[in-house]
Amino acid sequence: MTKPIEAAPDAWLYPGLLNAERQKAVLAALREVIAEAPLFAPTMPRTARPFSVRMTNCGPLGWVSDSGGYRYQPTHPQTGRPWPPMPAEIAAIWTELLPGAPAPEACLVNYYGEQAKMGPHQDRDERALDVPVLSISLGDEARFRIGGTTRNAATRAFPLRSGDAFTFGGASRLAFHGIDRVLPGTSALLAEGGRFNLTLRRVNPA
Repeated sequence: MTKPIEAAPDAWLYPGLLNAERQKAVLAALREVIAEAPLFAPTMPRTARPFSVRMTNCGPLGWVSDSGGYRYQPTHPQTGRPWPPMPAEIAAIWTELLPGAPAPEACLVNYYGEQAKMGPHQDRDERALDVPVLSISLGDEARFRIGGTTRNAATRAFPLRSGDAFTFGGASRLAFHGIDRVLPGTSALLAEGGRFNLTLRRVNPA
């Protein structure tokens, strides 16, 4: 296993955890998920402004955002169909890095184009806040930023590259974090360019 780097209290970066072969395997599984549950553009609850990322989900639950608010639900908001099962290639990374944690119930898939970003936010729509979150990066490099549990806390930024994994729990479970920007052309993994970020979460207490 790649030697982890502590990026913040209880937040760990695993550089290059997935080699080229594993990246391709995860991407192939992800393509099958997207074929069944197409990417869609979530919108802000109050303003209806679309996010700059497109997204989908796999697993028993999926995270969505629209006029009904931020929430988890078992079906795709456009097709009405259940989310596809979480591929074994993705679930195995959770087991590898978080062996004592209950199984994830949702895998959010965000696609970042060249201009996409994600403002500082907390992952706080889950009831199981004692379980860490796992993030997996595929494709172009992104500049990731993480701070503390208040918006005005000091932040630290560092690159997330294709094949990197990142976990945060404990003192950093409710840390504000986001993506400042994507660096186009830094990976050849995705034929269309850009970046996929997979975020695995436990939603309900075990």
